[in-house]
Order: sequence, then structure tokens, then C-alpha cells
Amino acid sequence: MPSGLNSLGFAKAPADTRVVVAMSGGVDSSVVAAQLKEEGYDVVGVTLQLYDHGAALAKKGACCAGRDIHDARRVAETMGFPHYVLDYETLFRESVIDEFADSYLAGATPVPCIRCNERVKFRDLLNVARDLDADCMATGHYIRRFDGPHGPELHRAADAARDQSYFLFSTTPEQLAFLRFPLGGLASKAETRALAARHGLPVADKPDSQDICFVPNGNYAAVIEKLRPGAAEPGEIVDHEGRVLGRHDGVIRYTVGQRRGLGIGGLDEPLFVVRLDADKRQVVVGPRELLRSRNVALKEVNWLGDGPLEGEHEVLVRVRSTRQPVPATLRPAPGGAEVTLFTPEEGVAPGQACVFYAPEGTRVLGGGWIVRAA
Repeated sequence: MPSGLNSLGFAKAPADTRVVVAMSGGVDSSVVAAQLKEEGYDVVGVTLQLYDHGAALAKKGACCAGRDIHDARRVAETMGFPHYVLDYETLFRESVIDEFADSYLAGATPVPCIRCNERVKFRDLLNVARDLDADCMATGHYIRRFDGPHGPELHRAADAARDQSYFLFSTTPEQLAFLRFPLGGLASKAETRALAARHGLPVADKPDSQDICFVPNGNYAAVIEKLRPGAAEPGEIVDHEGRVLGRHDGVIRYTVGQRRGLGIGGLDEPLFVVRLDADKRQVVVGPRELLRSRNVALKEVNWLGDGPLEGEHEVLVRVRSTRQPVPATLRPAPGGAEVTLFTPEEGVAPGQACVFYAPEGTRVLGGGWIVRAA
């Protein structure tokens, strides 16, 4: 940080720097708010109510649920800064939940957390922060932001196990200029919890949320059936050559790469879900090698590198949030981009994201949404 700038990069005292903190009620965003308040910043906490309070209270460990709103308020009271709750239920349903349901019905495997960051937190909530005359907005994401020679850059977190860059690839340069991620440089989650304990926060020992916030216990099919009654139509389980092997109760109950629970025992070799054909209501299965893809087509590409995406680039890419980045070639294509993996990857599924990284270092170069893999 250049001399004369505070820890958030502004040339003024922390007390003269207003920062809106997006508070989910979890330990990460709570520590961000507490730490900034201790450093003397003018902190304003904001929590979003994203869906029905009654249903939310019944689900433990969910992001932005009724219990979490209560926890965020308690943290604000403990540290002595104002806290607001905004009703974003309609926007969240229209911008995130509806697309999630429709994508699953179309046989894709969506990532609603990315859409939530893109369409709610980093768009509408960011505008709220500006309306509150904030200098910036801070979140509890584990990712780093550096000021580079051509503007702000997004980098992977110092703790690779906590890195959330996969979920933030669609952040635009304009949004990045206004955002701050104070936890990105921490060595581990244990360090975050130690800070929470030092500040005496009531959420210091609160468990991390494991599920998508509106999907109780990871039961996607139950949520889709509730959102789209009658959508789980039965159909055939077929092999990659079209031979019928069995029946299913709805393609929404299956994911690419799935092996267990297919109900087609007695075969000579293990079979995996290699494709979902929603139009034909077919679950297509095959041997493991059919899961491997090398060429990946993308849409809605967001580029965070220097200058526009042009020509061919050697990059690292991550095709699932749980995968490590691997070498690939990236090039523009009509409507998006194409990626060629140096080594084929298993389970590359439409609806997932493909995130680009610089071949050396930690910089995030952007990403796009997978539309097909071959």
C-alpha cells in the first residue's frame, strides 16, 4: 500500500472513509465489519433478506436466512455501528432462483452463488452502498484485490483451500474498483475465527454454511419440484448408443458424473451419467472415459485481463469450484470463447463456470459459462 493511503486505499483518515459491509451473518463478513470498525472506519452493515423468513429460520447454516439476519444485527450491536436489513426477496427470486430452476429443468448444472454475486450483491447492493455515500463496499469473500498498472486486479486468496475466485469471475472492472476483500490475505480460516474471538463476536464458533442458501440439505430435486410443480417427469436411462437400460423419475434428480443411485445394477462395468437430455427426458450413461472433455464452449465471457480478449492465450482454467486450475488454450469465438484443455477433464457440465487464471502468479483473468463440452 503506497504511503499516505489507509488500509482500504484511500488518501484520508479511516474515520473519514465510509465502508458498507455486506453482512451475511456468518463469521467471515462479521470479522470484516468488526476489524474495519476497530481500525476506525465509518462502517455501515447491510444484510439482505433473500427469501421467506419463516422457511429460513427452520434451516440451520443457511446464508442470509432469518437466523443469520439476527446474528448480523447482534454483531453490529456488539461493535457499535449501524445495520440495515433490505428486502430483496423478489429480486433474488427473479434474478437467481428462477434461472436456477429453469437451468436444472434444461439438464444443466447451474451455480446460483455466482449469479447472486453478479446480479444482486455486486450490482444492486453495490448501488445501495453508493447511495449511502460509501467510499467502497467490503465483503467476507476469500479473494484478493490489488491495484495494478492498468487498474484493479483480482487475485486468488492467500489460502488456496478457502479461495473463492471461482464464484467471483463475473465481477466487472467497474465493480472491482469499488469493492474490497479484507480477508483475502489471511493464511487460514482459523485466523479468521481467532479474530472473531478477539473481538468477542457472538458468531465466532458458528459453523460454515455448506449448502446453497435456498436448497435445504442439498436436495435440489425437492426445491425444483416445489418451484416447478410437475416438472419431474419420468423417462428412460439409456447408454451412449441409445439402448434402454432402465427408467428414472426425472432428469432433475441426476447430475453429470453421478455413479451411485442409478438403479441399473447387474452390468459388467460401472456406468456414469455422461449427459442429460431434458428434451427427450433421457439420462445418458456410459463408461468413465466418456466423462472426459477437452474442448469447452463458453458464453457470457467476462474478461478481467488487461485490454479486451483478443487472439489466443495460454491460461490456467478451473471448470469446477472444487478443481485445481489446469493448463489450457483460450480464444475468442462468436458469442463467447472456446477453451482447449491440455489434458481432458472429467465431468465438464453445461451450466457450470469456467474461470481463467494467468499461467503464472495468482491473477484472475475472467471466465464464462459452459454451454457444451466435447
